[in-house]
Amino acid sequence: MGLQEKNYFLASGESLLCDQQERFLFSEVELESLDVEISFDLPEVTNASYRIVILKDAGKYLFLNKLDLRLALSQTENEDEFSVLSAAAQVVTWHSSFKFCPRCATELIMDEADLAKVCPSCGHHQYPRLSPCIIVLVRNGKKCLLAHSSKFKSGRYSTLAGFIEAGESAEHAVEREVMEEVGIKVKNIKYICSQSWPFPHSFMLGFMADYSEGEITPDGEEILSADWFNVDDLPTIPPKFTISRQLIDKFIKDM
Repeated sequence: MGLQEKNYFLASGESLLCDQQERFLFSEVELESLDVEISFDLPEVTNASYRIVILKDAGKYLFLNKLDLRLALSQTENEDEFSVLSAAAQVVTWHSSFKFCPRCATELIMDEADLAKVCPSCGHHQYPRLSPCIIVLVRNGKKCLLAHSSKFKSGRYSTLAGFIEAGESAEHAVEREVMEEVGIKVKNIKYICSQSWPFPHSFMLGFMADYSEGEITPDGEEILSADWFNVDDLPTIPPKFTISRQLIDKFIKDM
């Protein structure tokens, strides 16, 4: 997989599409025989330009399949590829999910100037949704806190994460989420990096924090188990393209 020289994403519903060779970018010539519902430009997250093309009935094109987004992201070759693919996936989800005005229920239309939808009745503008989240690796000397979520595959452990609530700072969200999920307090919260995360429209703010006090007590709902792990004895952790893995790798490198 790769971005290469082509610059059109195909989509249907909430899914990006690929061909039988798992190629997810297409040329303008390849679009000529397709029945297009609408198309619009993707935000310029890199120096190149890309366009989203929504098909009316993708099911009739046997050479197209739904793209395995996680697999595609895992095979991107650099941050630009990851950013473009993530942006495309989030915009497609937004286009599929927000079709009617939240104020008056009139069907929305695409804005001519911005990547937005506008209500022809009341003038409300609906922009692509973005949900800010924190993700944090808690350190305790040469050990780090990793947890097994109810959403994970058996044996998979990762960093803690959660959505930022209205009126809350990112740092306060770190403190709250750690306390809610595993029952401990943290200190020395430091921002590290960020990542756009298209499952379905999250923006992850990555932090490191140090253990302060308390005993690890998983909440039993979102977090099923959690423990301190030495860098030489880590469990199965997330793949390298994830921000959680970036935090873990930084912790290992800093040891």
